[in-house]
Amino acid sequence: MAHQSVDSGSGASPLGLMKQMAGRRIEDERRRIGVSQRRLALRAGFSVSWVREIESGNPKVRIDDHLRCFEALDISQSYILIPMIFNAGGRFFPPQLLVGDIRHMEARLLDFLVEENLTYIRTLLDASRATSASQSEGDGRSGGGGELHRTQIDDTESDRP
Repeated sequence: MAHQSVDSGSGASPLGLMKQMAGRRIEDERRRIGVSQRRLALRAGFSVSWVREIESGNPKVRIDDHLRCFEALDISQSYILIPMIFNAGGRFFPPQLLVGDIRHMEARLLDFLVEENLTYIRTLLDASRATSASQSEGDGRSGGGGELHRTQIDDTESDRP
C-alpha cells in the first residue's frame, strides 16, 4: 500500500478523515491493478478531474462517489463502513486495521451479527412462551403460546445489551 497514514490534523472531521482514507484506498487499489484514472472515471461514470478529487480526499466529495469507485474497482465497502462504525461508537479508528483484502473480516462480522440477532430473537420467543404459559395457567386456559405481544417486546428490549 503506497499510503500509510492519514493526516489527522486538529481541524479534520471524522468524516473528512474517512474520505481521505477512502480516497487513498481507491488510488492505491487503482494503481495496484494498473487502472488509469481515465479508465476508472469511465467505469464509475465520472470525469477524470472528479476521480482526482475523490482520490485526494476532498471533503466536498460525496460518500456515494467513493462507493461508486469502490464498486468499479471491486473494493469492499467495509473500508468505509468500519471506520464509520468506530466513529459512531466514539472510538478512534486505526487505519492499519484495514490493510489488504478484508472480505474474511466481513464474513466473520456478518456471521456474528446474525448469531447475535438470532440469540436475541430466541430470548424474546422464550420470554413470550413463558409469559403465555403463566397467563394460561392463571386463567385456566391452555395451549396457544408462542404469540409475541408488543408489551412483552418492549419489556424485553430494555434488557438487550
